[in-house]
Amino acid sequence: MRAHFAPQAEIDLEEVGDYIALDNPARAVSFIREIQRYGNTCEKIAGGPDHYAARPDLGDTIRICAHGNHLIVFEPFDDGALILRVLHGARNVPGVLGS
Repeated sequence: MRAHFAPQAEIDLEEVGDYIALDNPARAVSFIREIQRYGNTCEKIAGGPDHYAARPDLGDTIRICAHGNHLIVFEPFDDGALILRVLHGARNVPGVLGS
């Protein structure tokens, strides 16, 4: 099982990392690693995407996972999960997903 990142999710991660780095560069690096690296959050999602909260209000297959103050928005994919967005929890999720 593998986590695949949509282009917008990659952009989101870069923006989140840049924002965190303003106050704490080391934490920015560790946050990105927690999300992307093998054995961490997105790989766990990919290992069992159906274990996470479904959000039918956002799309038929959309699910979410909280990671600290952030939400990882994804959908099950052939061999894991497709990470669609990585957003701060205070954001309007339907607004950024076009719903």
